[in-house]
Amino acid sequence: MTSEAQAVTRTVAEVPLARRFGVLWWGALLASGALVLLLGYTLVSVTLVGVGVWGINIPFVWGFDLINYAWWIGIANGASLFAAILVLRRHDLRTAVNRFAEGVAFFAVICAGIFPIIHLGRPWLFYWVFPYPATFEVWPQFRSTLTWDFWAISTHAIVTSLLWYVGLIPDLATLRDRARSRNVKRLYGVFALGWRGSVRDWAYHQRAYRLVAILVLPLILIMQSTVAFEFAVTLVPDWHETRQPLHFVATGLAQGLSIVLLVAVLLRWGLRLGPYIDEGDIDLLGRLVLASALVSAYLYVDEIVAALLADGIAQEATFNRLTGDYAGLYWTAIVYSILIPQLLWLKAARRSTLACVFVGFSIGVGIWFDRFSIIVGGLQTDYLPSIWRTYSPTLAETGLFLGTIGLFAALLLLFVRFLPVVSMFETRHDEHEEKSS
Repeated sequence: MTSEAQAVTRTVAEVPLARRFGVLWWGALLASGALVLLLGYTLVSVTLVGVGVWGINIPFVWGFDLINYAWWIGIANGASLFAAILVLRRHDLRTAVNRFAEGVAFFAVICAGIFPIIHLGRPWLFYWVFPYPATFEVWPQFRSTLTWDFWAISTHAIVTSLLWYVGLIPDLATLRDRARSRNVKRLYGVFALGWRGSVRDWAYHQRAYRLVAILVLPLILIMQSTVAFEFAVTLVPDWHETRQPLHFVATGLAQGLSIVLLVAVLLRWGLRLGPYIDEGDIDLLGRLVLASALVSAYLYVDEIVAALLADGIAQEATFNRLTGDYAGLYWTAIVYSILIPQLLWLKAARRSTLACVFVGFSIGVGIWFDRFSIIVGGLQTDYLPSIWRTYSPTLAETGLFLGTIGLFAALLLLFVRFLPVVSMFETRHDEHEEKSS
């Protein structure tokens, strides 16, 4: 590699190869580590005591568990779908955001995978949902949503990790070549898979990268729809609707884009990556987030119109979410995920770090309240008035949720510390094309 090519990506490569890191990073890692310890404590308590430590009851047999699972899987699906489209379209934005968008998707899948397992009550028997050849012929029930979760999460984890890792291979070789320590060179060299940057290497890499990206598109839509079908296939009045898959896909995309925007502005500010993640990239991300919020707004209006045309029981169940005990959840979701993103109509807001952080965080919070409204508020009014109850999460459930946020943050911080957050090979490619033109 020439010295000129090295200079283009020197700033990006120096971050994972630096011997010391900033105080802010250490403080964030300690805070996220504390939340990870909280996650470990809540997981142990649920495993030893059982799901009785949660506030679940009949009919609320899932509670925070399913809310948080649907929320995390939405982040993963939205970020993966966005990254795959950029790879296939070869859009200029891929250079700035693809690497950490793929990382966000992978880490969110890890967090989502915790909840279906721990909800089993006997998590040590989680392998019972696998389609393995059992000699005692107790086969998994393929009509069970637990089996659907197994296929959804396992497929998602495999494809998302492949998309992330395949894109990393050339940059891992760059870090191998620039590392000062022999042990670090060996470590990066193992994961670089003997990359030498030959024409043959690049040809295979681009084919593999685009092939995995092509696989992501249908799989992500199927996986997000599978989460929605867990509600739509039931006979619960507010859930039994064909609009559920579209709602989960669209709001999940908005959620994933908002987290990518949030991470982008924080990395740009914290690592001084302005030359690589410029104002134009942030501005375009803001426009995409705004567009996704408008699509979500249309679906909320569609939900109300569909309820007006529905039968009496379904109509009562839907409007109970808007005016009943959990109406605050619904309208909070509207404010945070629909109204606040309208700030992005302003160019100054799209180019402001504080405004982008605020909007990105708000949409994530708003979609979480949306999932709470659907899963808890939608289940409250069923066909039997005798089981109409309310649900309140316990400290154990709240601790589990906060713990997964800490796990996500810790994984993201470690990724920032040891791997390049911006694609170096794409940056060099873009720089070469600019000089050629």
